[in-house]
Amino acid sequence: MRFGTKLIHNGNETDKTTGALSVPIYQVSTFHRWDIDVPQEYDYSRSGNPTRKALENTIAMLEGGNYGYAFASGVAAIASAISILSAGDHIIICEDVYGGTYRVTTEYFKRFGLELDFVDTTDLEAVKSKIKPNTRVLFLETPSNPLLKITDLKAAIGIAKEHGLLVYVDNTFMSPYLQRPLELGADIVIHSATKFIGGHSDVIAGLVVVRDEKLAKRIYSVQNGFGAVLGPQDSWLLLRGLKTLKVRMDYQQQSAQKLAEWLESNPKVEKVFYPGLKNHPGRDIHFSQADGPGCVLSFSVAGSDRDDSARAARKFLKEIKLAAVAASLGGVETIISYPVRMSHAAMPKEERERLGVTDNLIRVSVGLEDTDDLIEDFARALE
Repeated sequence: MRFGTKLIHNGNETDKTTGALSVPIYQVSTFHRWDIDVPQEYDYSRSGNPTRKALENTIAMLEGGNYGYAFASGVAAIASAISILSAGDHIIICEDVYGGTYRVTTEYFKRFGLELDFVDTTDLEAVKSKIKPNTRVLFLETPSNPLLKITDLKAAIGIAKEHGLLVYVDNTFMSPYLQRPLELGADIVIHSATKFIGGHSDVIAGLVVVRDEKLAKRIYSVQNGFGAVLGPQDSWLLLRGLKTLKVRMDYQQQSAQKLAEWLESNPKVEKVFYPGLKNHPGRDIHFSQADGPGCVLSFSVAGSDRDDSARAARKFLKEIKLAAVAASLGGVETIISYPVRMSHAAMPKEERERLGVTDNLIRVSVGLEDTDDLIEDFARALE
């Protein structure tokens, strides 16, 4: 069965009791115990809820995993996955990681005794050089946020497995439609389901998918113990959003390609970061492990010097009309973000600039608007 069909026919499309063509929303906190001496699947909604379970089963199937877990946000999913580690453990993280991951690891987990190294994971020798006896996890994003850097998943996972490491992959930018890291050997896949999976900018959620049963039990223990679970209403919104994931992303990445090519030819633009462009570093690697370029791009605004380009970027943010200026991505509307003030605000300025997250960098999540209208609006805002 092809992916688009799986989105519609995945075992959760019909309610087994009534025949309803939508999973019911079980808006309930607790469940009657029919026999106190006989365990039952559901007893309290923190531990399990039928609507959430339908979502968890669906995302596991779509990612090629066996177990799915739904959390109250993407950061909750990331933090919960990292929480299976212990004080004194060491984790290697891609250096231009999502700002929320940077914040939760440096401000919280480091305080609790977790050792961290941020590494350019496009450089496999650099990854090898940071592995220590207490290293437990290699945490990857590809394409990365916001510079769309490409890590060779097969090669990086191979290195990790040689040293007995778990591999986590934040797959938010690609979704399971375009990339399935578990099929390449990753152990844990994480999503901010707020983004493309939800797809309508109306839900906050996170997802974790694994294959291994022992690892699944550890994730579930954290999910149930910490209680950062996704509610039934939000679970239902994700189930609804998933049904249109393919058609949305097909159009959005087609539009992103056209917009990226136009931006690349515009003298007001210094550089464009998008895997669909022929000169994008790691493009061939990306298309060996993903089924499309994705719907997110970034570009740096040109200027006579750093201050001038930063002013031009801020002017663009004020002038743009057909896009929301917001700290998110993956919605039906085009969303523009300013990483230095939004996703990567928690990262020290010196570190941001070293990585290329500069004051003239703008990230674009392309929506469902007519592409020509977007180009006309971008042209006007860049003037």
